[in-house]
Amino acid sequence: MAKFRGLKTVIIVLVLAVMLLVYFFYISRKVNPPEEKEVTVLSSVDIALQRNLDTNYPKTPKEVIKYFAELTKVFVNETYTEEEMQALDDKLLGILDDELVSYKSKEDYLLDLENYVASFKSGGYKITSYSPSASTDIEYFVEQDYECARGWCEFTIKSGKFYQVQQYVFILRKDEDSHWKIFGWQIVDE
Repeated sequence: MAKFRGLKTVIIVLVLAVMLLVYFFYISRKVNPPEEKEVTVLSSVDIALQRNLDTNYPKTPKEVIKYFAELTKVFVNETYTEEEMQALDDKLLGILDDELVSYKSKEDYLLDLENYVASFKSGGYKITSYSPSASTDIEYFVEQDYECARGWCEFTIKSGKFYQVQQYVFILRKDEDSHWKIFGWQIVDE
């Protein structure tokens, strides 16, 4: 019986010791919480610029149209520096077909883009959303020995309290690197 009491006392002391250790660990963690990591929030401009088209080019016509829409929304809705504007323009030129790009100088493209953005902003317009067509709605065809695709994207545009939807049709062409590039686009007439 004496051995049982001694064993019982040792177990109780061990349980109390473990409880005390757990309690002190809890208190010490509460007093000194783990350091919080600093969170960096990226702007829409930063997100658009961080895509590396050399290593992460959009794989499908739908993804190219979606990236075009993302860039357009950033151009129209956001504030950015002149350097960021030129970097965004480079991203846009990176998804356009070489033949389309060859029609104007880079400076002319940048000037046209600045004028388009300025007119959009001065009119009080904002792109609230965009919706590229589903992958199953992309039409594929061959034109003059080029693989081509046709896809759509709807932009919802807000001006004051009013919203309007504009639908664009895009023609894309596969280049020698098998990248889909935008060959042209236009507003779909209602």
